[in-house]
Amino acid sequence: MAPTKITRPIVPSIAARGIATRSKITNPVINIAKDARGKRKADGSPTKENGVKRSAFCDVTNAIAKVKNIDEKVKILTKNHMIVRKVTVHQRTLPTVKTVVKSKQNENLAPPPAPGKVQTRASCRNVGPNQTAQKPKDVLKENVATKKVKTRLSNEFEKTTESLYSTALEEMNVSHSSSTSKYSSTKSSPVTCGSSDVQEQSSITLVVDQMEKQLTLGNQEVPENVNDFDKENWDDIFQVSHYAMDIFNYLKTRETTFAISDYMERQVCLTKWMRQLLVDWMVEVQESFELNHETLYLGVKLVDIYLSKMTVGKETLQLVGAAAMFVASKYDERIPPMVEDFLYICDGAYNRKELLRMEINLLKVCDFDLGIPLSYRFLRRYARCAKVTMPILTLARYVLENSLMEYETVALSDSVLASASLYLALQMKKTSGWTETLEFYTGHNFEEILPTVHLLNNSLHKKPKEQTMTVHNKYSHKVFFEVAKTPLISNEDLKP
Repeated sequence: MAPTKITRPIVPSIAARGIATRSKITNPVINIAKDARGKRKADGSPTKENGVKRSAFCDVTNAIAKVKNIDEKVKILTKNHMIVRKVTVHQRTLPTVKTVVKSKQNENLAPPPAPGKVQTRASCRNVGPNQTAQKPKDVLKENVATKKVKTRLSNEFEKTTESLYSTALEEMNVSHSSSTSKYSSTKSSPVTCGSSDVQEQSSITLVVDQMEKQLTLGNQEVPENVNDFDKENWDDIFQVSHYAMDIFNYLKTRETTFAISDYMERQVCLTKWMRQLLVDWMVEVQESFELNHETLYLGVKLVDIYLSKMTVGKETLQLVGAAAMFVASKYDERIPPMVEDFLYICDGAYNRKELLRMEINLLKVCDFDLGIPLSYRFLRRYARCAKVTMPILTLARYVLENSLMEYETVALSDSVLASASLYLALQMKKTSGWTETLEFYTGHNFEEILPTVHLLNNSLHKKPKEQTMTVHNKYSHKVFFEVAKTPLISNEDLKP
């Protein structure tokens, strides 16, 4: 079936809209003199006289008119035996007219001044009795000025034999060489310039050497009995196989930076049940706004970090959760919800000022560091490397998301939680155990994750209460393969 044609509105041509094309720009003098766009005059605007206009490329026609006046002045001055040096000062503007105006393109313009009227070095030698000769230094300055003017031709779009052409890179080299030549005239300039370049180069090589020591960049040694997932997807730009191993190794090193201690004993007004209710409400917010799962995990992490450092009252706990989801959505969402959306979902319990103030306090407590390692990111990486199916990955996500409401998992490592959730899902589906591939990519053996597996399995065996049924109802839907209805297994049936 042929695809349907998309009808587009008819756009007027460029000539009809009056936009200047390249053919119009090739003759800049005519375009400047004639207004091709037909601008509309404002109501009640005064009549303009023929004055000097100022455009981006300067008004060449006015410049030529000025040159004619200069020639007349030259004739008057030479008749009255005035000093020739004053004439050569005005003469420096003549090369710009020569390089800009082309006789072939601008035939309607007045011709440039005759070359015989231009003072040369030979004419300066035969000086009259009342005239003063031009100094050699002035002649050198004049030659330098003419060379600099000829290298920059802003009004020409084609190379010609009569003009010089210089790019931006060439101009940068010229300016750099001129600056270095001026700088070399000082006493110690060549030594300092060379030493600074050497120091800069040595610092760059030092940083490169440090990066090569810390990063593998896909050169890690993979055992023979392990599937090299990064090598298989080396040409896939979306897998980022060149940096994936280094990225997750770096995230594992940052887990200790965001370690959370047992804070519930310091919270006078809070209990574990209240935290469980808050996390259940945050899952409902994530579903209502259709946020990413990373936003939910980051929001719960921010709540635990804030509660581990600050004492919060019972009436402020929901405000902390709303501010955490607000910050997490700004960090991870393409289009985050607005402040009014969070105020609405809080049922008017807080106002705008209170939410923004809590957001500021939350960021200060977290030291504005939101690059927190999340268990959900580790789970996706491990599931890809193990090449598990989508139902198994969804079941592991259900196990991991259900663990967010358990306070006992707050102090555990995120990579260990992800590994334990994936292993428990494999055991519940009766597919495989803890393979060598998973052990290589996770960096954890079976003995390290076994206590966490028992903790997660025990939380699944708990009968959910009516107030905290959001996660169970979410993963009982057909979109999530109804993984919440998967039969449970006992801890004795877990095999390595």
